[in-house]
Amino acid sequence: FIGFVGATFVPCQYWTSRMFCKNVVGTANALVGGWGNLGGGVTQIVVGSALFPLFKYFYNDSERTTERIAELAWRSVNIVPAVVGFATGVAVYCFSDDAPKGQYKDLKKYGQMPEVSAAASFRDGALNFNTWLLFIQYACCFGVELTMNNAAALYFREEFDQSTESAAAIASIFGWMNLFARGFGGFMSDKFNARMGMRGRLLIHTICLAAEGGLVLVFANSKSLVFAIILMVFFSVFVQAAEGTSYGIVPYVNPPATGSISGIVGAGGNTGAVAFGMGFRQLDYKPAFYIMGFSILGSSFLSVLINIKGCSTLICGGVDEDRVGTEKVAALSVPSPEAPMMDDTIPMKPMSPVPAAVPSAAPVLGFDSDDESIEC
Repeated sequence: FIGFVGATFVPCQYWTSRMFCKNVVGTANALVGGWGNLGGGVTQIVVGSALFPLFKYFYNDSERTTERIAELAWRSVNIVPAVVGFATGVAVYCFSDDAPKGQYKDLKKYGQMPEVSAAASFRDGALNFNTWLLFIQYACCFGVELTMNNAAALYFREEFDQSTESAAAIASIFGWMNLFARGFGGFMSDKFNARMGMRGRLLIHTICLAAEGGLVLVFANSKSLVFAIILMVFFSVFVQAAEGTSYGIVPYVNPPATGSISGIVGAGGNTGAVAFGMGFRQLDYKPAFYIMGFSILGSSFLSVLINIKGCSTLICGGVDEDRVGTEKVAALSVPSPEAPMMDDTIPMKPMSPVPAAVPSAAPVLGFDSDDESIEC
């Protein structure tokens, strides 16, 4: 059950990548992912602090023991998020579109979308070297977040002599940064992309990872509770911003295999959580934080090796194909009135060929056979 719930992240990120243009896909992916993570904390508060006491009140009678009342209330209260999740799934299936042009079945029926084998998509994604570089980097941001969600409360309780309630309240600050931090990372990725292309996305991604790693090392040596909390806030901001910048890059790696690549990169977060979690179980806090911090710093250098076809790199240069020529950008942004128009409904009527003497003022929006993304 937990696996199915967690797996919804991957199609959600793929769906967002299809629904939004590339110039804002970083912000869209980051907001969706960040608010998804935030939902976990909100659920704990609503279920644990509001609904659980309410259900205990309903089950309280003179015939049941306190333990039995708590057990019944806890088993019953979990029905609420299950119903909400099921209702959300039904609403998405019944009322949403697969892509801006409509449903996949209609697009495939009228030849507007190529058939892509799931096995071929996974093979292409898994054989792309950039996928595994992002896998490692995502392990060093989302994996860190999952680790801190488990370890932060114990750390503040044991290292700063806080009560369980106080330590839990302090640790919750880390998760609440999802309210804006991951979205901010995606937004910055889009802004840097507007100025510098893929090099800009890689640059801000590297900065976030490097800042995250440095703050972990400083946090591990903090002796003041107030200073440690302040450091954790900034540490959390850069952790989640790096998650946002990661998924600002993913849709570019190999657009037809975006779903598979999203899944592999997302699995990196879980892998990182397991690896760092083992460190915290076997070692004292300071060496565990040192391993985490230096691993993150090392992962930031991997951005140098990311080389996406048709995109610029961090150091070695290159030109982004979708940024060549100002005329193309202008035409895609504001089509000329003389350009042939296409009805958005399906099926689409075939267009008359444009005479050779009349240059096409703007390409028609649609699906490229080699690129599953939508040109915007």
